[in-house]
Amino acid sequence: MSYLRKKLERRTFSQDRYYILIKRQRAGKATFNELTELDEIVNRVPDIREKVIIENFYTGEENEQNTMPGNPPVSSKPEPPRRKSLVDALRSFFHRFLETFIPAREFTALY
Repeated sequence: MSYLRKKLERRTFSQDRYYILIKRQRAGKATFNELTELDEIVNRVPDIREKVIIENFYTGEENEQNTMPGNPPVSSKPEPPRRKSLVDALRSFFHRFLETFIPAREFTALY
């Protein structure tokens, strides 16, 4: 009968608390403090954040079936945000800096 036994699952305290709070939220019994705690857990734990993003924004098979023939299918996993290169960061910094000190008419004339 050991083959019928459910496989053990290791969870951290945050994961366990997340599942409890999600269950209460879906049942409509979560208090404001519990929803705040749920938000903190999602923002703090990267594994849970990734799971929430995939659950909420991935449509799966229906998205691939409804695509037009000319359009490529959407990737299944969202891409992590790209870091700006040093040149891009400096360019945006100087752009914002000059925008605050030079009126818009004169700023566009510089480019």
